[in-house]
Amino acid sequence: MSTDDVKAVLKTLDEQQVRFVDLLFTGIMGELKSVTLPAEEMQNVFEEDKGVDGSSILGFARLEESDQVLVPDASTFGIYPYAADPSERTGFLHCDVHNPDRTPFAGSPRNVLKRVEKQALDLGYDGFYVAPEMEFFLFNQTNGDEIAPLPYDRGGYFDHGTNDPADSIKKKMMLALRCLGIEVEYAHHEVAPGQHELDFRYGPALVTADRTMIFKHMIKAVAAENGAHATFMPKPMAGQNGSGMHTHFSLWKDGKNAFYDPKGEPYHMSKVGRSFIAGIMDHVREFTAILNPLVNSYKRIIPGYEAPVYISWATINRSALIRVPNVKADKEPTGRRAEIRSPDPSANPYLAFTVLLAAGLDGIERGLEPPAPVDKVNLFKLGEAQRKAEGIKSLPGSLEDSLKDMQRSEWMKGVLGEHLFDSYLKAKWTEWDVFREAVTDWEIKQYLYSV
Repeated sequence: MSTDDVKAVLKTLDEQQVRFVDLLFTGIMGELKSVTLPAEEMQNVFEEDKGVDGSSILGFARLEESDQVLVPDASTFGIYPYAADPSERTGFLHCDVHNPDRTPFAGSPRNVLKRVEKQALDLGYDGFYVAPEMEFFLFNQTNGDEIAPLPYDRGGYFDHGTNDPADSIKKKMMLALRCLGIEVEYAHHEVAPGQHELDFRYGPALVTADRTMIFKHMIKAVAAENGAHATFMPKPMAGQNGSGMHTHFSLWKDGKNAFYDPKGEPYHMSKVGRSFIAGIMDHVREFTAILNPLVNSYKRIIPGYEAPVYISWATINRSALIRVPNVKADKEPTGRRAEIRSPDPSANPYLAFTVLLAAGLDGIERGLEPPAPVDKVNLFKLGEAQRKAEGIKSLPGSLEDSLKDMQRSEWMKGVLGEHLFDSYLKAKWTEWDVFREAVTDWEIKQYLYSV
């Protein structure tokens, strides 16, 4: 941790009259956790860190080994823009979680991403850059008792003005995020009623994961302040499109985009870029439980709703899993990238970026080449026999299928580490078992009077 960063934080706390600081950390399911301290305590925290009890946090530690330490990253400091009372002005810092001996805790998603980023650095790469497209729904605020809350608006794709009553809320969200140094490139209404998208500028994977966590927090906070409820649930309404977290990515080396080669085919994609994509395609079934972690996630990954179902790549074909976006010729050297379209915003961003980077590096190490792209084929209209003949496989169709693929993957155990791998599977299998035992409204309507 930079001494200059620490000095800058302490100076800002004093000059901006910040009264409290939230020490933020993230659980294995992507849940944001915090410890709030008086600002006066931060000098001691930077010198000695902050102990916490991890025994009650899912996947963190057993009771007999519960002591853990929060190590704040001073470079992540920000001040929440929404404290109306100056006496409650609050800042925040993202933290690493360490063991009492100050070694990185194996169950911390942020530590896992840092470890895999270091592997890329050790291989000579400058960094892995990502940019998630964050989709979410806005509903009318309720007391939580309504099973089917009403969408905040009835707008459609790119609707404007009076057709998008949430326009004002989105602008307030953009202003709040900008106050935190998160540069939102654009916002628009998505396809479904009440569905919206805000995209922020790309950055290194760890920085972007931190920003994604505070982004989700701010979206919910601003929505609540304006009489709405924001949710990153992938598929809150049947018969409508679900929310995705399409993630753009590229790898850089020696200050240059390692994905770009003016002679590379197809799409001017370099050998490094093609192998990176091939690695993701090779491993994607093993880590779909990370990118799509909820029972509800698989209500989105079905034909007919723009979410990818089949493991393929292309440039203009949005039914493909991985897309290489079109880039202006003069922007290609820096802008050549790929986009994976299967993740949804319920995913833990630290783990999502970890598995994408690890799979890509594995593809490079093995010299993999992806299959032929499928630009001229709508995969949803291909018959099963034709897809099989062309070697096009499907993503897992349920959380159960995803967990089975992940559970038998020794590669995934190595990427996540045994502690996090086992804890994640245990939690997700519990979720699946609870779901299997539940009797849904659909079953009552379908069977109660007909059987």
